Amino acid sequence: MELSLIYMYVGFLLAAYSVIANDSIQTLGTFLASNKAHFKWYTLWMAASVMLVYTITYGWINYNGDISYGRLTRIPFQEVQWYHAMAPAVLLLLTRKGIPVSTTFLVLSAFASFTVLEKVLMKSIVGYGVAAISAYVIWVVLERYINEKKDHPEHVKFWRVGQWVTSGWLWFAWLQHDMANIAVFLPRQLMLGDLLMVLVATVSILGYVFYTGGGRIQEVVINKHGTRFARSSTIINLVYAFVLYFFKELNDLPMSTTWVFVGLLTGRELAISSVIENYRFKYVFPIIAKDFGKMMFGLGASVAIVLIIHQVILPNGL
Repeated sequence: MELSLIYMYVGFLLAAYSVIANDSIQTLGTFLASNKAHFKWYTLWMAASVMLVYTITYGWINYNGDISYGRLTRIPFQEVQWYHAMAPAVLLLLTRKGIPVSTTFLVLSAFASFTVLEKVLMKSIVGYGVAAISAYVIWVVLERYINEKKDHPEHVKFWRVGQWVTSGWLWFAWLQHDMANIAVFLPRQLMLGDLLMVLVATVSILGYVFYTGGGRIQEVVINKHGTRFARSSTIINLVYAFVLYFFKELNDLPMSTTWVFVGLLTGRELAISSVIENYRFKYVFPIIAKDFGKMMFGLGASVAIVLIIHQVILPNGL
């Protein structure tokens, strides 16, 4: 086996684990938090796996073997080298530390040109702002009329079903964005054998994430106000999915779903703190600042990788 093939498969596995362990909690974190008391972890895993297999297979069929949903049209396939695997290796370390970094910046930085990365960054900044503003406006209204943590007994089943449905839709929308961060290591047109390998690897990794309860990244979700409740989870899912869908239709550039997710939670926390008397900004600010600091740290790591690859390893550029 050629060395480049070894790098390709190693990079793919590292990226698959890191992306799913770090980023999937954005979409499945509230699902896990609000359902773990009612269902076994393997039941939740199987439900998420069905949508995972469907989404990847759907993209493979409809995009001529491309499981990235066309997100990598501006980043052509390259012969994978050792330094390409450096990005998911760094991401793996950050994931183990519970730092919710942008896998889009960190992984794609090893492959994309400066021009593409600049456009990805701008799209992600806009996504953060749109998510934060949308969440703030929506939750200012909701908190005046709806208690996300309390419900009439006859409504419990409705919100539980709604949460499962919206979680599936959000999981589908998120995978359409972030599969590019895994597929970047693979040829843009996969054969059936490669597709099966991807499915087995991603479903297995997802099982480990569910078995461990989401790992340390799950803390980013559960320390937010009311995210353990089905009604809160359902509303978060809807807003997040709509934002992701909007930016998917906008253009084929990848974007940081982490930034969108953090922006959504930021806007939500600010809205709740401005409405609920006993949940003031002094309690919210440390949470928001901590998440934003981790996000900036991840961006800094991405920039460092870009500079090392483009200026030191490949001084002539890509």
